[in-house]
Amino acid sequence: MTFSVDIQIQQPYAGANPFSLEARFELLPGRCLGIMGASGSGKTTLLHAIAGLVSPSAGRIMSGSECWFDPTQAIQLPPWQRPVGVVFQEGRLFPHLSVEQNLRYGLPAGATGIQIKDVVEVLGMHTLLKRKPSQLSGGEKQRVAIGRALLRQPAVLLMDEPLSALDATLKQQLLPYIRQVIATFEVPTIYVSHLSEEVAAVADEVLTLTQGVLRQPG
Repeated sequence: MTFSVDIQIQQPYAGANPFSLEARFELLPGRCLGIMGASGSGKTTLLHAIAGLVSPSAGRIMSGSECWFDPTQAIQLPPWQRPVGVVFQEGRLFPHLSVEQNLRYGLPAGATGIQIKDVVEVLGMHTLLKRKPSQLSGGEKQRVAIGRALLRQPAVLLMDEPLSALDATLKQQLLPYIRQVIATFEVPTIYVSHLSEEVAAVADEVLTLTQGVLRQPG
């Protein structure tokens, strides 16, 4: 289903210019939107607004025919009612649980969509299932984090600088997995990074946050 965002955010700051952000885009299943911008440009704020952690000033967020946010209709779904998968800079795995247990934590009861065997296959985690996070490399931890996010059965996958903590070699190893995840599960994906070559490797379209407006680069 199509995921669409058309929002404005205004956040006043004492003693400074107010922060403002405008974002408008549509994202089809199996497509990845890359978002670039300087530090402090609002990339993470935009993801937080989609996830329900920040309230926009105006606009609308739609997942197919389901409205997540529209103040004109008094609609603002809380974060726990929005099927969003999030991958952060760090894996944020539970250290006392095995890889398999970490994956199961992300799977809702009775889920009939993406299953553990599916993410294990696509992300190449067969040999990792019994390990604890302390026994994993940085790239392996991120693969588990991606798998857990997918098992939430998300309507949209938000990836916030997911490779920034990895060295160049591990980044190159993980990028093909991310491309395969998007192609296989067809979850609309928003990929945030400040590295143009990284975004270009995974995104079908790239937008840049410049002076508070999400726009075509150039």
